Amino acid sequence: MLKDFADLSTPLIADACVRLGEPLRAAPAGILPVVPGGRVAGRALPTRHHGSVDVFLEAFGHAEPGDVLVVDNAGRDDEACIGDLAVLEAEAAGVSGVVVWGLHRDTPDLVEIGLPVFSYGRHAPGPVRVDPRDPDALVTARFGDHEVTGADVVFGDDDGVLFVTAARAAAVLEAARGLFHTEREQARRIRAGETLRAQTRFDAYLADRAEDPSYTFRQHLRRIGGAIEE
Repeated sequence: MLKDFADLSTPLIADACVRLGEPLRAAPAGILPVVPGGRVAGRALPTRHHGSVDVFLEAFGHAEPGDVLVVDNAGRDDEACIGDLAVLEAEAAGVSGVVVWGLHRDTPDLVEIGLPVFSYGRHAPGPVRVDPRDPDALVTARFGDHEVTGADVVFGDDDGVLFVTAARAAAVLEAARGLFHTEREQARRIRAGETLRAQTRFDAYLADRAEDPSYTFRQHLRRIGGAIEE
């Protein structure tokens, strides 16, 4: 999955979801890689953190190579729930990355380990609580407004994290790749001196909109085969 995502980006994945009518399931803004340039793409391995690392260790026992650990810590800003030992164990289990709805710690160690970790940021204190464990702690995870299960795929890069139903991931990747080629060609033509306004026949769009105020730029782009907004 990471190989298929190698030349793409989360903005392209997001635009492909819109283009295909797929639910747009983005992690909250601010979930970013600990190390800039970090990228993940793989099946979701959901966990609900309850104050103890045991839920991660149990999840790793069910991990398949390339899975991405998805940690639901309810977006808490009072504790870090992932640190160096948990990430080292994730790497040993074949997990390809970790995305946390919450905070991390042991930042220098995570940088040295090199496994991609995404979170809201760093925080020194770890959990001082142990709450009752949810019976579905290894089945589903909340991440912002979205529920994530093992039937989902995770994509992450410097622009954030997205979740896509695994059954639709191939179609979304294909659409994203088409958008990528269209946008790269548009960028090449701008550098060669052909403005984006000329490429998108913007004057024609303005004329059509004057006749039909409901006519949108996205409709126009789809009519001419452009790809800027999605």
